Amino acid sequence: MPFEEKMTWVSLVVAIAVPIWYVATMLGKLQTTAAADINFQTPLIIAIVASVVLMVVGAIVMSVATSVTAVARGRKPEDDIDRKDERDKTIGRHGDLVGYYVASAGMVGVLILTMLEVDYFWIAGALYLSFVVAMVVGSIAKLVAYHRGF
Repeated sequence: MPFEEKMTWVSLVVAIAVPIWYVATMLGKLQTTAAADINFQTPLIIAIVASVVLMVVGAIVMSVATSVTAVARGRKPEDDIDRKDERDKTIGRHGDLVGYYVASAGMVGVLILTMLEVDYFWIAGALYLSFVVAMVVGSIAKLVAYHRGF
């Protein structure tokens, strides 16, 4: 499995796990508090920072695992980590483009919510959801391209 595909898996797991925590936190607060009164900023910042930190940790873990595997096979670790052929680049661009289209569609929804002057809670949630769905869909597009061909 190419290193780029491994990182796509890390991205997908993080893009699913962190928002699940955020949504669970917000649903708990919505049961007792009106949306306009919820302090969503702190959990949202925590979710964003956690995503970045988990991606970095995931990259480190994947790099170490790939290096150990390479050494066990008698190769240089940097050869496996740095190896990126034209197919990897094309798949990466394709997945990013698909994610971009999804994020753009989500931004239309956020714009509509803003024009309707909906509470900031819902606008921020829709914006976060747009980015999360874009990341998940882009990652899935990359994984499908790796396994079914592109």
